Amino acid sequence: MEKSKGKAALFFGAVGGFFVSFAEAVAKGDLFVKLSLIWMGAGYFRRKQYIKSLLITIFEAFVILFSVTVGIAYVPKFSTLGTVQRASVFNPVTMKNEINDFDNSFMILLFSVITFVIWFVFILVYISNVKNAYKLQKMAENGEHINTFLEDVNSYKNEKFYVTLLTLPVLGVVVFTIIPLLILILVAFTNYDQQHMPPTQLFTWTGFTNFVSLFSSGGLTITFGYSFVRILAWTLIWAVFATFTTYIGGILMSLLINNKRTKIKKVWRTIFMVTIAVPQFVSLLLVRNFFADGGIVNAFCSAVGLTDFLRDIGLISTSYIPFLSSPGWAHVMIIIINIWVGVPYQMLIATGVLMNLPEDQVESARIDGASKFQIFRHITMPYVLFVTGPALVTDFVKNINNFNVIYLLTQDVYTTTNQALANSQAKETDLLVTWLFRLTQEYYNYKMAAVIGIIVFVLCSAFTLIAFNRMIKGNREEEYQ
Repeated sequence: MEKSKGKAALFFGAVGGFFVSFAEAVAKGDLFVKLSLIWMGAGYFRRKQYIKSLLITIFEAFVILFSVTVGIAYVPKFSTLGTVQRASVFNPVTMKNEINDFDNSFMILLFSVITFVIWFVFILVYISNVKNAYKLQKMAENGEHINTFLEDVNSYKNEKFYVTLLTLPVLGVVVFTIIPLLILILVAFTNYDQQHMPPTQLFTWTGFTNFVSLFSSGGLTITFGYSFVRILAWTLIWAVFATFTTYIGGILMSLLINNKRTKIKKVWRTIFMVTIAVPQFVSLLLVRNFFADGGIVNAFCSAVGLTDFLRDIGLISTSYIPFLSSPGWAHVMIIIINIWVGVPYQMLIATGVLMNLPEDQVESARIDGASKFQIFRHITMPYVLFVTGPALVTDFVKNINNFNVIYLLTQDVYTTTNQALANSQAKETDLLVTWLFRLTQEYYNYKMAAVIGIIVFVLCSAFTLIAFNRMIKGNREEEYQ
C-alpha cells in the first residue's frame, strides 16, 4: 500500500514539475523563448539550430493545417455526432433527386478522436519545445556547447539510441491501439447498432444506458444482464481450467519424458510436437468433425453400446452423445480438447526450465532424506513457477480472449435452446470475446459489443497488474543462486 502511494506521489510530482518548469521558462525566458509560444522554431533559430527550427515549424504548420481542414469540420459536431440525416432531396436546378450533404456519425467520432489525440501530442511537444528553448538560452548564457543538428543525430545513434528504437513502436501503439481503444470506449456510450447504422442512419450519445442494460437483472434489459453473468462465469472458469490444466500437464509430461527411466525420449518429444507442427485451426476443425453429433466418435460409441448405456442411465436423451452440442457436455469437451492442444507447448517450455533447475539444491534435499514428492513440491515447482510466472499470467489473459478454441469447436455445431441467451445473441459456450464477435459480425450491435470490450479490457488489465506485482516483487532470484 505504501509502495503504491509512493509511486502515485512520484507520478503526480513529475507531472507537476513538468508544468512548473514550463511556467519558469515562460517567465524567465528571453524574447525568443517567449516568441516560441507563437512560432515554435524561434528558440532554435536564435541558437542557429536552423534544421531543427525548420522541422518543428513544419510540425506546427501541419497541426494548424489539420485543425483548420479536418478538426473544424468534425470536432464541433462531436457533442451530437451529427444532426443531418441522409436523404434524397430534389434539386430544382438540375431537376433531379440528389443526396443531401448529410452527417456520418462514425466519421465524426473517428476524426474527432484523431484530432483530440493530435492536439494532445501537440500540447506536450509545445510545452517541451518552450522548455528546450529556455534550456538552450541558459546553456548559451553559461558558455556551454550547443549541439549542432548532426551532433544531435549522432546522439540518437549512440547514447540515445533507445529513443530511436522506441519511436516507431510507440507510434504504432498510438495509431493501432490507443486510438481504436478510445473509439471502442466512446462507442459504448452511444446507440450504435443495426438500427443506427452510418451512413444511412445517425447514432448519438446515450450515456450509461448500455452499461445499465448489461448489468441489470430485471425489467426490459433482463436478457443482457442474465447472459452477462453466465458468460462471465464461464469465461473465468474456462480461463482457470484452460490455463492450469495445460500448465500442470506440460510440467508433468516434461518430468515424465525427461525421467532417467524413460526410453527413446526423442521419439516421445517428436510425437507430442506433431500437434504444434499442425496449425491449430486445422486440428480444431478436424476434432469438431470427429465429435459432431454425426461424427466418427459418435458412430464408434453407438457401435460399442456406450450411447445406449448413457441413455439408459439418464445422462443423455438423444440417439447420440452431444459432445459439442449440449450444455455441460460441450463445456467439458472444450476443456479436454484444449488440454490435448495446449500441453505440448507447455511441455517444451517446462523442458527448457527444468534443464536449468539448481541441481545443488536437489542434491542437498536428497542427502537430507527428502522424498521425490517433497523435492517436486518445495524445489522443482517453486522454481518453475518463478521462471514461468509471467508466461502463466500471459496464458491466463490469452485464455480469457481465446477466440479460436471456443469459436472453431462450437460454430455451426452448438445452438442454444435458452431463449434469454438467444435474445441477447449469446450461447452457453460463448466467452466474452466470442460474444463480442457475434454481436458485431452477426448482429451489428456495436454498442453492447463495445461495453463488453471494455469489461474484457478492465478484467485483463486488473488481473495482469495484480499478478505481475505479486510475482515479480522483491528479489527472489537470490533464492535460486
